[in-house]
Amino acid sequence: MTDIAVLESLWFRRFAAARNTGIRLVCFPHAGGSATFYQPFARALESVADLWAVQYPGRQDRRSEPPFESIDDVADQLAGLLGSAAGPPLAFFGHSMGAVVSFEVARRLRRAGRPGPVALFVSGRRAPSVPRIELVHQGTDADILRALRELAGTDPRILGDEEIQQMILPVVRGDYRAVERHRHVPGPPLTCPVVAFGGDDDPHASVADLRAWADHTTGAFEAHVFSGGHFYLVDELDGVTAAIAENLAALAGPVNGGRK
Repeated sequence: MTDIAVLESLWFRRFAAARNTGIRLVCFPHAGGSATFYQPFARALESVADLWAVQYPGRQDRRSEPPFESIDDVADQLAGLLGSAAGPPLAFFGHSMGAVVSFEVARRLRRAGRPGPVALFVSGRRAPSVPRIELVHQGTDADILRALRELAGTDPRILGDEEIQQMILPVVRGDYRAVERHRHVPGPPLTCPVVAFGGDDDPHASVADLRAWADHTTGAFEAHVFSGGHFYLVDELDGVTAAIAENLAALAGPVNGGRK
């Protein structure tokens, strides 16, 4: 399958003109999030990466589809698409639930003998080896709305509009159900560099939780901690994208050097 055919599937969106940067950065949204969350990232990184943002089912232009049932299901589908695409080497960035999805896609590509990401950027999520029981998806609608308000990642105007609430709640509940039911199955570590990002006041991912991602790769590891909570990256966009750009620029030379 060509890379254009994959891009034109329901699963990916591009917000900036493609450039011959040598690396394609695939970005995976958080629970309840959509591809458009990464529109500012696409603009900030267009000189170093061709950014593809994942669009999960059940939201925006895919709102007529039911939410996915499990992390494994969505990771299987995305690994199949990305593994079949022709094009530049991949790098992954995932925030919160997106970090889990991106990690599972990377593992599937490796198991299938397909080229995996040359770097994995994970944000606002504890390492897979750090288990924690969370049951937000079992709560009432009011409980889920309260959880969203506490994370401060959703526009308060949306959370205050009853009609919009009824549109987004099934998707948010479905995403929470998928990620909260997901259980890490130990396996061989990745071999690519892993870079972890987080906020110093994130109740869902402590600095120790972020540093535990080092156990999931034999490659290089680094952690970047910013001021803020779970959605620290909204206010710290410049710092996050600068760190991503620096890593991708360092990788682009060896990647392009090997593609003669």
